[in-house]
Amino acid sequence: MPRDLEPRLLRAFVAVADELHFTRAAARLYVAQQALSRDIRRLERELGVGLFVRTTRQVALTADGERLLPYARRVLETQDELLAAASGAARPLLVDLNSAGMTSGRILERARELAPDCELMARFESGLTGAADEIAAGRLDVSFGRFAGLDAGRQALLAQQPVRYEPMAVLLPDDHPLADSDRIELNALAGETVYAGAGNPRTLEWTELARLLFAGRGIAVAPPAPMAVGVEEFRRVMAKTRNPVLAVVGFPAMPGTVLRPIVDPVPLSPLSMVWRAGLRHPGLDALRRAAAELAAREGWLKRVPDGWLPERDMSLMCDNR
Repeated sequence: MPRDLEPRLLRAFVAVADELHFTRAAARLYVAQQALSRDIRRLERELGVGLFVRTTRQVALTADGERLLPYARRVLETQDELLAAASGAARPLLVDLNSAGMTSGRILERARELAPDCELMARFESGLTGAADEIAAGRLDVSFGRFAGLDAGRQALLAQQPVRYEPMAVLLPDDHPLADSDRIELNALAGETVYAGAGNPRTLEWTELARLLFAGRGIAVAPPAPMAVGVEEFRRVMAKTRNPVLAVVGFPAMPGTVLRPIVDPVPLSPLSMVWRAGLRHPGLDALRRAAAELAAREGWLKRVPDGWLPERDMSLMCDNR
């Protein structure tokens, strides 16, 4: 077993593990495919284990490759942090806010005030299930969502900080029979078909939460459909289907719709900040401080007396890793 390993070999291993394709991995690293293959063979020889199973049709990690991959990521992250520290500047931190104008955006805004020298880059995509895979692969640093909705394999690669119990709401066409009510009792949605992201592989955790909430209440989850991207397309699809949309109380306003909180009970969406286990970055420190500060000041982690929350979510929201 060697005493030292070249970081280049580990980067080759991680790139192939991410892409499961030697040509794409070589393009990502800007090297020839033959050189990449040599580096992988050298690393396997130095470690004394096979890392990949190669056939003419596919590349797959071996059991040893899966076991060693998180360690390789950790070594490379530490090296990146060392180089950043030596240069006097940390790399930008990529933060997925899911949607504009939400709780996560307030946290990012406060974190930028706490750490003005850090570059915290925002993006707006949807779904923690999809974001978790990108975080584990190193293509994204931080996201927000329902941590309990991730499978155990994804959870093991991540760390989380509970942020808020967000009261849930329903988005209705402004001429819907329930639109005149200031609040919507959950049972009043019986007979309705409510859109909750079914069919979107990036939002599995949200669709599961909706199914748990609606179970036994006569409320159907709308069948799988392509996700509408952009305000105008969202408005058009909603006007066509007339399906209510499950949301949270801070959901941004949409033309031609009204947002109404759900009560009796008040369903809660458990929001956590999620990042790659072992990540060290001053921007992450600022985000964690900002989340804790806002949660304490505004009571985000106080559950309402008649709040609804699955038991699994409740236990993980108490797990601040």
